[in-house]
Amino acid sequence: MVRGPVVATGASPKSRSTSEDASTLGRSARVRGRISGEGDLRVEGQVEGDVTISGELVIEDGASVTGDVSAGTVVVAGALQGDVAAGGPVAVRATAQVAGNLAGSEVSLEEGASFHGRIEAEFDLPVELGETPKPPPQAPHAGRGRNR
Repeated sequence: MVRGPVVATGASPKSRSTSEDASTLGRSARVRGRISGEGDLRVEGQVEGDVTISGELVIEDGASVTGDVSAGTVVVAGALQGDVAAGGPVAVRATAQVAGNLAGSEVSLEEGASFHGRIEAEFDLPVELGETPKPPPQAPHAGRGRNR
């Protein structure tokens, strides 16, 4: 068990990411404390604490994160208790269990996923939904000011 701040850097042969700055926390790893770093992170074990990384965060099926998450993109297939703030997309897979708010450029939830929280995403409404209705015309007033 690791306590205190943990900086995730370096390459891992288990990581499927093509980034040179990818790290993996294996199935037997249990981390207590904050994790921060550049690059991508794949969580296969357990994390108790906030995670802040610049790249992609993947929480694998069977893994768990208890804490707030901030990353470039986020993919959740395991358990997450905490809020997500992503600069890019957030994907919640069918096997995921998420309790927290999700914010990203787009958010997708697969059928079967368990989700309790709010979703904030930037998107464009279709033209027919984006039109603002015009207010009805108002009847002209007979006089202005005080009655005399």
